[in-house]
Amino acid sequence: MEYVFSKHSLLLKKIKSVPIFLFLDFDGTLAEIVALPSKARLAKKTKELLDRLALKKDFKIAVISGRSLKDIKKRVGIKNIIYAGNHGLEIEGPKIKYIFSVAGQYRKLLLKIKSDLEERLSKFKGVLIEDKGLSLSLHFRMIHKELVSKIKTIFHEATITYNVKGQIKVSPGKKVLEIRPNVDWDKGKVVLWLLARQVFSLKGKPVVPVYIGDDLTDEDAFRALKNKGITIAIGRKKRSFADYYLLNSREVPILLKKILLQQG
Repeated sequence: MEYVFSKHSLLLKKIKSVPIFLFLDFDGTLAEIVALPSKARLAKKTKELLDRLALKKDFKIAVISGRSLKDIKKRVGIKNIIYAGNHGLEIEGPKIKYIFSVAGQYRKLLLKIKSDLEERLSKFKGVLIEDKGLSLSLHFRMIHKELVSKIKTIFHEATITYNVKGQIKVSPGKKVLEIRPNVDWDKGKVVLWLLARQVFSLKGKPVVPVYIGDDLTDEDAFRALKNKGITIAIGRKKRSFADYYLLNSREVPILLKKILLQQG
């Protein structure tokens, strides 16, 4: 992986004055990760930069998040961009309104799992079960590290039957465990789907997809865009499909400002 702001980096040259489709994760990328998901905020300067980029003629933006569509739209609050909630199970934007057809069938199962987890984990203060409609997240950021192993064990005991049956997909994140419908749909497929429907060019040059994300689920997008676009991870990782990295989420607005200047 190459550092985005390395003096040898060619990244900014690659995106100078070309049509760009910018894909962004939210938590850990546009906003810093916080103990309570409800407290995550988009910084004012970052929102201002995204607002300006969204007005560019040959520039498109999509925010792809594990949060629900309603939640991510409210937190970002920018018009005329694409929002993909629940890792792309629900998508909205200019001329796009999409819900993954099978996902809704899992709602009853997810409610059952949620109820079971709430009962099993009720004695642990600080555990948060987030219901996102088409998925669930178990947050344990506020739990003492000595209890994390126990909580993970209880979680897996509660979900293993559904996992083995192939009804759900469990994904680990940063002090979070996510439960999603076991469907053939991830951030990588979402990116390719959006690109296929949002094709535009300038002077014969095809659009350059740029993806920035920090989570394990973003690796699906990094892999899908290998040799097709520019992929940037937040934090240098030993194993990643991303070509570049930023040191932390605080460098994201710095990069956005440079991209804005490149767009003229």
